[in-house]
Amino acid sequence: MPYNDALVQELNVLNLFSLNSTQEGIKVHSSAKPEVIAATQRLHEKGLITQVDGGYLTPLGHDAAECSQTLLTILNTESRQPI
Repeated sequence: MPYNDALVQELNVLNLFSLNSTQEGIKVHSSAKPEVIAATQRLHEKGLITQVDGGYLTPLGHDAAECSQTLLTILNTESRQPI
């Protein structure tokens, strides 16, 4: 299944979270882009974040954010080995 725009927005929101501390959250303000607000709400509905407007990562959310951030790092790294 390919990524659609909604999933990409959710991944972008997950990438905003710091993985260094469980005490660092985010707040998505009402002035944010509508697609960011909607993505944040969906992440809350899926049980990945604690508040509809951000908050903190749940344990499942931390796992998802870690995977998302790792994937982003991998894909942004130039290949040094021939395929």
